[in-house]
Amino acid sequence: MMLVPLVLAALLAPRPASAATPPAPDAAFTAGNTAFALDLYREVGKGGKNVFFSPVSLSGTLAMAWAGARGETARQMARVLRFPPAEGETTAGFRDFGRRVSAIQARGKAELAVASALWPRAGEPLLPRYVTLLKDDFGAAPAAVDFAKEPERARAAINSWVAGKTRDRIRDLLPPGSVVRSTRLVLTNAVYFKGKWKVPFEKAMTQEAPFHAGPGRTVSAPFLRGSPKAGYLEVEGAQILQLPYEGDDLSLVVLLPRKADGLAALEDSLTATRLSEWLSNAGERRQAVEVHLPRFRLETGFTLKAALTSLGMTDAFDPSRADFSAMSSAKPGLFIGEGFHQAFVEVNEEGTEAAAATGIVMVPASMPPPKPVFRADHPFLFLIRDDATGTVLFLGRVADPTR
Repeated sequence: MMLVPLVLAALLAPRPASAATPPAPDAAFTAGNTAFALDLYREVGKGGKNVFFSPVSLSGTLAMAWAGARGETARQMARVLRFPPAEGETTAGFRDFGRRVSAIQARGKAELAVASALWPRAGEPLLPRYVTLLKDDFGAAPAAVDFAKEPERARAAINSWVAGKTRDRIRDLLPPGSVVRSTRLVLTNAVYFKGKWKVPFEKAMTQEAPFHAGPGRTVSAPFLRGSPKAGYLEVEGAQILQLPYEGDDLSLVVLLPRKADGLAALEDSLTATRLSEWLSNAGERRQAVEVHLPRFRLETGFTLKAALTSLGMTDAFDPSRADFSAMSSAKPGLFIGEGFHQAFVEVNEEGTEAAAATGIVMVPASMPPPKPVFRADHPFLFLIRDDATGTVLFLGRVADPTR
């Protein structure tokens, strides 16, 4: 019986850069990550508010816990997270993605970093195979802390680590009371991205304009304006814009419904396969686009237990049913009490900065045609994506850029 809460907060880890181009995660791994992203988006995005989170942070964190799970607990987690059938395919996917992140960082065109760490209580009998797997595939090495005697000091140290890895954008991932004397393990992860547009927007061109936030509600927001060469596609009921960052590795993708009140219908019709097809087509059709995009900054945070339980991950949160026996040999065993996620994004004339962290408490010779116009003056969905692999790094909704 699993009676003692465990705290996990994780993502992916930086890997040493290599001269050769590292392998990209396979298509099944990437498709699974995107499907999970959309599943969770529908859960945490209820109510039409602004939303922003990092799917790879969440799936990476939960994968570190899943690696220590067995039986029905592991099966439920794999189904919800859309992992490939074999454990080795999943952990190899995260390992290859970590190498891809390091390769992008090494090219020096964008800042992209992911980091993980393992914080067991002093004396916790972690199983050697589990420790080796987390170190090899997630880059997470153990750093013992004294939860029993100084839980608040341990919480402060973990939060400080997260703040450092996110350039102080995520400062208090684990809230007061989330780490207690009975805490036995914390897995931490943080992801940070900062990229400049391949074609920056001129600040002199930015102008205030109306944004139709909802029925009978219009706000004034600063709009970036320009005509960059970008990926562009028109589908039934929507326009898709793919703005590249310097280096052409990553891009910002905006999915804009044609109708001001059409975002809900667009979200309902969206699948991982359809999104992949649209973005593949948009990326192959770069052209000059007249862009009107609101400048925005979002800071969001939410807990995970209700959303993940609703998606079918029930046993991991149940002290009488959770099975994390491949993690530690101590008795009683472990279960997830709650999860925390925080994310930050700012889109302006120069580019984009984004950060996120996840904590699980276990406890993009003829007369030329006119340029298409992309005027994002009503709610839209957006994501930051690794164009080569299709991996969704961040996903969000702008319902009101002034909030």
